Amino acid sequence: MKRILFFISIIIMLAFTNGDATLKSTSVVITPESSLLVRGTTNINTFTCEFNINKFKNPIKVIYHIEDDKMIFDKTALILDSDCFDCGGKAINNDFKKILKTNKYPQILLYLNEISLFDDESDVKASIDIEIAGIKETYKIPVKIKKNNEILITGGLAISLTDYNLVAPKKLLGLISVNDKIQIYFQLLVKEFQD
Repeated sequence: MKRILFFISIIIMLAFTNGDATLKSTSVVITPESSLLVRGTTNINTFTCEFNINKFKNPIKVIYHIEDDKMIFDKTALILDSDCFDCGGKAINNDFKKILKTNKYPQILLYLNEISLFDDESDVKASIDIEIAGIKETYKIPVKIKKNNEILITGGLAISLTDYNLVAPKKLLGLISVNDKIQIYFQLLVKEFQD
């Protein structure tokens, strides 16, 4: 699921060397070495759904400006096709798609709002909007960044299915049910796109 988040911190490494409010833009690519996982639990076991990184719509356009110790973004979004998650089997994949209402809402949208620096420049706080099944929720999450030739962005967050009016299907006459909280984990290896 958008966050997610995926490409969130690349921009801070690309742009915090500047200090003005001029609108800037760049494009980034999320490389195949990245991972984006959704983990959930039922009353009897756990499950993991992995997003197919090769399905990211690269390059991703990033528009931003710097204001004090924040980067403010404009129209910067990450689009995830809901049917690009693999939960390990056909039946659970179908259940996952039903939970997300994929027939009506085929995409999960993540909008990057702003990034704030912590004391350590490898730690940032990102404000993002995640839109699932037509409902948008805002989250502020800590993100870690490591920069070499490419930038490694890691983090995670917990979301509630009920916040998005999503209901997990019950199995075996209601004996198996999915818990409301699910975890999203991301490890994104990102580089600036060169034409």
